[in-house]
Amino acid sequence: MAQATPPTGRVSRATSLHAAAKFRVASRSVRGITMLELTLTVAIVAILAAVAIPAYERYRERIRVFTAVKDIGAIASLVSQFALDNRKLPNSLADAGAGSMLDPWGHAYQYVNHDEPRTRGRWRRDKNIVPINTDFDVFSMGKDGTSTPPLTARSSRDDIVRANDGRFIGLASD
Repeated sequence: MAQATPPTGRVSRATSLHAAAKFRVASRSVRGITMLELTLTVAIVAILAAVAIPAYERYRERIRVFTAVKDIGAIASLVSQFALDNRKLPNSLADAGAGSMLDPWGHAYQYVNHDEPRTRGRWRRDKNIVPINTDFDVFSMGKDGTSTPPLTARSSRDDIVRANDGRFIGLASD
């Protein structure tokens, strides 16, 4: 049997190249991300956020308007039921059982009884300054929380109103 030669401490060139190639492969798999890759990732996330956040806010606003429309319909039903039961319109929403209701923006719903002479200046009016209802007005002051009787006024454009004696409930701008 041939005897193995003792190691001389010298490494062959082929072994050396093989070890270097192994190290390069290992170092590539351990390598971190570059600054360019990180910058591109952050830029893509920022662009997606710039598109998604406003779209989500518009969606939430549509939900708030829908909720206000639904609430105004329910309040109008309560007011009409009160009028049927008592042969007169209520003096306030509290009389009809809806005094504590708040719109989706945290403001109290507004009610104007057209049978009361002192409320004549508060009646909601269209672009021709004609009252939009003949019996009563129920409305939300909308996102900005301010309102004036003509629906064409800037502060009234975001209001959610009941019009045509209940045949329309929606944004004043519609």
